Amino acid sequence: MSTEFKFCPQCAEPLALISQEEDGGAKERLRCKACDFTHWNNPTPVLAAVVEYEGQILLARNAAWQGKMYALITGFMEAEETPELGIAREIKEETNLDAAEVNLIGVYDFQRMNQVIIAYHAVCRGEVRLSPELVDYKLFTPQTVKCWPAGTGYALADWLKSRGHTPQFVDWSRS
Repeated sequence: MSTEFKFCPQCAEPLALISQEEDGGAKERLRCKACDFTHWNNPTPVLAAVVEYEGQILLARNAAWQGKMYALITGFMEAEETPELGIAREIKEETNLDAAEVNLIGVYDFQRMNQVIIAYHAVCRGEVRLSPELVDYKLFTPQTVKCWPAGTGYALADWLKSRGHTPQFVDWSRS
């Protein structure tokens, strides 16, 4: 349950956890007693890409991350764009690469961040130039890339399996 909202964004009255019959009576949601506003707290769709570049997998490190974690290219969909166009745009913005081919891998639950990840495999061309959002990238062969046991790591594992590879997962207990 989100605790970000304490007051109604419409009338500024305090919000309360209230269940209503329309939700089956069991689900409590933050609601305003004064104006009937409901904070739905729906998951945010996030786009992700297994970027295939020059026959290898490109993983990048975000400037905001502590440590040396590398991951898939990700971003938020914008209004009036399809998920396919959105991930192609994100790849271009973050790496300067052009997505020549974009194919759905799957949809993944990422409750810790209240997100639903829509993951794609993108065959990309061009010259890598990172946006200020990213500080580094590495290229991996399918045989050497390590997956992580969360969100986009499962998308990478599924893509590897679809190509006949056995995914190897990072052992974070040894970190």
